[in-house]
Amino acid sequence: MKGCHCGIRQITPQKCMSHHLVGYHKHKYSNQCLYQINPVLSCPFHDSHLCSIMRICKLGYIKTPLKETSFSIGLQVVLPFLLAGFGTVAAGMVLDIVQHWTVFTEVTEVFILVPALLGLKGNLEMTLASRLSTAANIGQMDSAKDMWKMIVGNLALIQVQATVVGFLASIAAVIFGWIPEGNFRLGHAILLCASSVATAFIASLILGIIMIGVIIASRKVGINPDNVATPIAASLGDLITLSLLAGISTGLYKELEFNDYANPLVCAVFVALTPLWVLIARRIPSTREVLYSGWEPVIIAMAISSVGGLILDKTVSNPNFAGMAVFTPVINGVGGNLVAVQASRISTYLHMNGIPMGDPDPNPRKCPTPCTSFFGSNVNSRSARVLFLLVAPGHLVFLYTINSMQGGHTTLTSIFIAFYMAAALLQVLILLYLADWMVHWMWSRGMNPDNFSIPYLTALGDLLGTGFLALCFHVLWLIGDRDTDVGD
Repeated sequence: MKGCHCGIRQITPQKCMSHHLVGYHKHKYSNQCLYQINPVLSCPFHDSHLCSIMRICKLGYIKTPLKETSFSIGLQVVLPFLLAGFGTVAAGMVLDIVQHWTVFTEVTEVFILVPALLGLKGNLEMTLASRLSTAANIGQMDSAKDMWKMIVGNLALIQVQATVVGFLASIAAVIFGWIPEGNFRLGHAILLCASSVATAFIASLILGIIMIGVIIASRKVGINPDNVATPIAASLGDLITLSLLAGISTGLYKELEFNDYANPLVCAVFVALTPLWVLIARRIPSTREVLYSGWEPVIIAMAISSVGGLILDKTVSNPNFAGMAVFTPVINGVGGNLVAVQASRISTYLHMNGIPMGDPDPNPRKCPTPCTSFFGSNVNSRSARVLFLLVAPGHLVFLYTINSMQGGHTTLTSIFIAFYMAAALLQVLILLYLADWMVHWMWSRGMNPDNFSIPYLTALGDLLGTGFLALCFHVLWLIGDRDTDVGD
């Protein structure tokens, strides 16, 4: 029988295993220690991951979520949201330029890679930010030793995931490009593989380091990391990833003319490094579980984003719809950013206030309706309203920015703005509602929402955003709004 480090209360492993939530126990001297057993990570009484111990405070008070009003939520979210939005605008301007580059016109399957690789910020970086935000909020990064273990383990984990997802995304691009055309070129397939893997690996490493710095800085200045980490990941994520993809694919395409070994060599180098990252990630308990069980959402999300990429490829390849390129990263990025913030907030709320993950709820939650998701009195409904209200003014700012920089191939007429805003509002409305349902559903099934929900939600954001935007351009073409010369 083992007990708390302060030696006050003896708790058997059997009781800890069966009840998960043992409760609070405190030394008779209030300045010694206070612990709460919480079903998140690992328990000090045994090696099971079913329970965990969270050190609250040496002064004897319980760490609870910050009391947040709608104004405080909006104040913390709006600046990172705008920063992220301008990042997606920059990515859209880049895509608008590179869509005319030789590699994009000769190997059009590169367009299929765009949503899948840009979606890595949802599959990997935003999931990383959500995991570390939750860990920071519940005190698991308070000591330097614990913090560095979390950092090293999570960086190694996302390198494994980036390499695998980049490789699978290239296979999806080859398949989606080959099936409609019936034309398979081995050189182009290897080019897609090398470009995808190299882009995913380098972008994930850069963004992972940025994310860790943001979360540590947020805790030091007293800001909730859930409100700022995921938007900042997106602010640079799209621009960095798209720039890397365009530069790497162009360089490797030029190499095809001179030698046949450059592209296979790039693939081999990054794949050969994968076992090293696996060994490092396995040493940290919190990342070991994700390494074994966290592949399903990442791979399915990549497949969903690739379908969005197929829509983008078939639409942008038509000269009549060339103007869609500059808006695609914007509408996808804004939707993904907002739903990632909401999913991360709900996940943290459940970790700190919910019943143990996977335990039967004595008062099971019914499937939420849009009214309960957006007009309830709890903090999650409040944040959903705040995030939804940011959509319209945010997109107007971003559209004005694109127009003032003479970007794109479409004049911003009132009818275009009306269709675009309708698509953007519908996309975010659906995503925020799905986040409310999905995070609670995963929690009740014993699935950590930090690892599972954000990849699905951001991938659905890519698919909905690209699909709605393509539909807008087709409808506008049918009703006579066919101006495609702006930005040429």
